[in-house]
This record gives sequence, structure tokens and C-alpha cells, in this order.
Amino acid sequence: MKTDKTAKQEERSPWRTMLWVIAVLTVIAWLVSGSLSFFTDDSRENGNVALIPVKGVILGDGQMLFEQDIASPSEIIGFLEDAAQDPGIEAIVLEINSPGGSAVASEEIANAVKAVNKTTIAWIRDSGTSGAYWIASAADTIVASSMSITGSIGVTASYLQFSGLLKDYNITYEQLYAGKFKEIGSPFRPLGIEERRMFEEQLRELHQEFIRAIAENRKMPADDVEKIATGMFFLGKKAKELGLVDVIGGKGEVRQILEQKLNITVAFVPYEHDASFFDILSRLASSQSFSVGRGIGKSLADTRMSQKLEIRT
Repeated sequence: MKTDKTAKQEERSPWRTMLWVIAVLTVIAWLVSGSLSFFTDDSRENGNVALIPVKGVILGDGQMLFEQDIASPSEIIGFLEDAAQDPGIEAIVLEINSPGGSAVASEEIANAVKAVNKTTIAWIRDSGTSGAYWIASAADTIVASSMSITGSIGVTASYLQFSGLLKDYNITYEQLYAGKFKEIGSPFRPLGIEERRMFEEQLRELHQEFIRAIAENRKMPADDVEKIATGMFFLGKKAKELGLVDVIGGKGEVRQILEQKLNITVAFVPYEHDASFFDILSRLASSQSFSVGRGIGKSLADTRMSQKLEIRT
């Protein structure tokens, strides 16, 4: 028969186990965050070149996606403004690895890059396509790996449509509205001919704006940009031949360009938000290390999962 003391000890044991688990995880997170600091190029205090990441799908603030890496316009623009105002920062490098995303967010970041009064370089790593390329084009110089994918100057809009499913289950959808096109894009009924024409016209207009922005940023004839603005992506070498990229290379080439242009010894300053305890734990459990075979299709599919209907670059 259990004594009162034994029963109380057994009641406390789950809590003790939980506290031990939390303590162990805290130590692991501390060790990981500490070890990561050994891999940064230079300290924040001694650096002279801001390294700002543009990683993941570009979404408007407040939007969500089933993906860890999201490029937040407010965060990136905030980093750009901080670096521009810091007298110790002599240049800004955008480290880009993104398949694009929101047209509005991409334009906002690109405009913020153009507003910077310091030397800017866009460094495209694995991917800098669509909206991410729009951002890259706003920089003074674009450096890309020969195996990176760039370009994809196009616009897409998509949404799920359930009208066939409702019909199969004999479900009637009714909605009252005022205004001929107020319900355009509803997932519960198919697009009408006129509605589809209107959507496609808006996509064409946005596509022309995208082309105009690239032509202006890259100082290329709009006709030349339009010829390659099919939505197709290009490997780094081909992108350079087409005038979409200036230099083939990586971080070493970025460093070399800045040191020659500004006559400085480059010390990179990583700009990133402070990782919380749960951020570090999620990185430990992340599947990102197994992403070698994700492929272009998966990256492009990720850009379509955010909202019922949104126009994206």
C-alpha cells in the first residue's frame, strides 16, 4: 500500500520530468545560439558592410504560409533604413534566396533599396526569381552563382474553386451582393467570361509594370526585357548573357567588388532578427537540411498557398 509521501512524490514526478526537459532544451538552445556566433564573419560593432537576408516567399505583413522561411517586407525595409542611417555602414548586400511572392511587397522592398544612398549589391544564391529578382534589379550590381536560377519575369493569380464539388453534393450556394463584380473570384462559382477577361487584363497591366521596373532598374530597353519576360527562369550564366546579372560568383566576388570600388577592407555585418528560444528549437527540428531535392516546382508551388486569391510576381 502506497503511503501519502510516496503518492505525493509520484504526483510531482511528471512535473520534475517536464522541468528537466525544459532545462535540457534551454541548455541545447543556448549552446546552439552560442555556436552559431562563431560562424558570423565579423561582429556587429566592427563591420562596415550590411548583409541583409531576403529569404523565403515574399509575403505582405500579416500573411501566413505553411513554410518556415518568409521574407517580411517590414523587417527587410527596417534593416535597409537602419543600415542607411548607420555612419559605420559603407555598403549594403542583399543576400537573396527566394522564389518571389507578393507583387506589392516586392515593389515596396525594391523601392526601399533604390532609396538607399549607399552602394548596394544583390547577391543571388540558389534562387532569385520573379518578385525576388524585382528586388535584386533595384541594386547597383547583381552577383549570382552560375547554378542559381534568376529571372522568371511574370505574374500569376490563382485560387481554389469548389463549384463542381458543391454540385456533386447537391449543395446550393447563395450570396447577395450589390455591384456587378463584387463577388468576382468567389471559390463557390466559376469565373464568367467577362470576369476572366478582366482578371487577365489586370495581370497583363501588372506584367507591363514589372517589365517597366526591370528595364528602368537595369537600364535596358523595355523591348529587350519584354522579349525575355515570358515567366521563364534562367541559370546564372544565361542570365548574365541576357543582361539580367552583372557578375557570376558568390560572396568572394561580392567582397572583391566592394573592396575595389570603395577601397575598404570588407567586414560583413549580418542583419537578422534575434532568435527566440522557440525559433532555435524549430531550427533544430527543421527539415530544411533535407531540401536538396525540393526542386523548382516545390518553390513555385509555395508561392501560391497564401490566400484565396492574390496576384503574385
